Amino acid sequence: MKKLKDVAFHYAEKTLHVALVGSLFKWIFYGGIIGILSGSSSALFLASLDFATNKRMAYSWLLYLLPIGGAFMSYLYLKFGKNAGKGNNLILEQIQDGQESIPFRMAPLVLLGTFLTHLFGGSAGREGTAVQMGGSFSEWIGKVFKVDGIDRKILLMCGISSGFGSVFGTPLAGTIFGLEVIAIGLVSYQAIIPCFIASFVGNLVTTAWGIHHIHYHMGAVPVLSVSVVLKVIFASILFGLASILFSELTHWLKKMYTKLFKNPMIKGFVGGLVIIALVFIFGTRDYLGLGIPLLQQSFEEPVSRLAFLWKTLFTTLTLGAGFQGGEVTPLFVIGATLGNSLADLLHLSPPFLAGLGLIAVFSGATNTPIACFVMGIELFGSEGMIYMFMACIVSYLFSGHTGIYTSQQIGISKSKLYPIPDKSTLASIKTGKTVEKEQGFKKQL
Repeated sequence: MKKLKDVAFHYAEKTLHVALVGSLFKWIFYGGIIGILSGSSSALFLASLDFATNKRMAYSWLLYLLPIGGAFMSYLYLKFGKNAGKGNNLILEQIQDGQESIPFRMAPLVLLGTFLTHLFGGSAGREGTAVQMGGSFSEWIGKVFKVDGIDRKILLMCGISSGFGSVFGTPLAGTIFGLEVIAIGLVSYQAIIPCFIASFVGNLVTTAWGIHHIHYHMGAVPVLSVSVVLKVIFASILFGLASILFSELTHWLKKMYTKLFKNPMIKGFVGGLVIIALVFIFGTRDYLGLGIPLLQQSFEEPVSRLAFLWKTLFTTLTLGAGFQGGEVTPLFVIGATLGNSLADLLHLSPPFLAGLGLIAVFSGATNTPIACFVMGIELFGSEGMIYMFMACIVSYLFSGHTGIYTSQQIGISKSKLYPIPDKSTLASIKTGKTVEKEQGFKKQL
């Protein structure tokens, strides 16, 4: 076996296409395994979310257990989580030359935590859970097969792609998301085939388990004209600003909760009480959970003009208190409801603007405009792709150097007039603590 391997390496070093074929088969193997594991876990996860949502809707009293659920989740992460509590940021850091290990326990912890969040009525999403499960599976596979540092990074990118693609039923967007989310303005094409294989297989496996994804319709797309383009650009600027509000409010609330409540269990308990209080203040439960009914309504009929703001408030308070879950589905809801509320003002179709808002707010919050554009085509078809592309890139631009993933690197500044030090992250530019400053300080010591 070793002799055969040595012969293969010998010919690969001499002939490019031998090396390419060998690489393709390797990543079909690795990507396929990751896709099978991520797709199966996403199927289990989505089925469990449906179960949790149905139970919460059937038994309204479950909401009153949210404080206990928050305290219990915080205890589990405090006792067993270790660095798993860093979530998606931990995976991004490891792809960016991080020195930590991603624990396998991340997968069951985040699955259980997100299930409890939705069972008891917290407002959160699902992408974070799927990505973390994909990342923990990828790390485990890398350890089993003893891959080198470069392949480990690609495996982790595959985990992101497969988790994202399988949980939303968008394998192409999942592929690009895994490439694009690592660093703003930079994409590693070295991982494009592995990420596609993992995302494609993951989506197939999730579907094979009998999971069906919800579809939305933008309706008639307006004829391309100067007035429509200007209206779409205006709306997209607002979508970008909405993404800033969501990201910055989430980060600020996490800091405030931690500052006010040093004990994570007390923080989770109080966070649950806050959500219960909001339900009584607003007199509705429409903003709990994923918010899928509200999202569907945005494509069918008018919604409250401030629905996007209230969903932002419910979700940021839930995530700020330490409850588990993703941000993306609530971002879909925020974008779609904001688009719906702008329809009368801009004299455009509500479903059309809801569709643009769904992908554009997500684009601004994750700094992944190409992935969001492709997701738009996968979700709505290609008829409105000109407007979808405009919405994604304008929102991306006007979201500035903010985002939901604080460990996301800024590969290239969004404006050359605003230079950013090399290897800066969204977190470091807020604190002023950049890699270059850290290195300079170490040299002085």
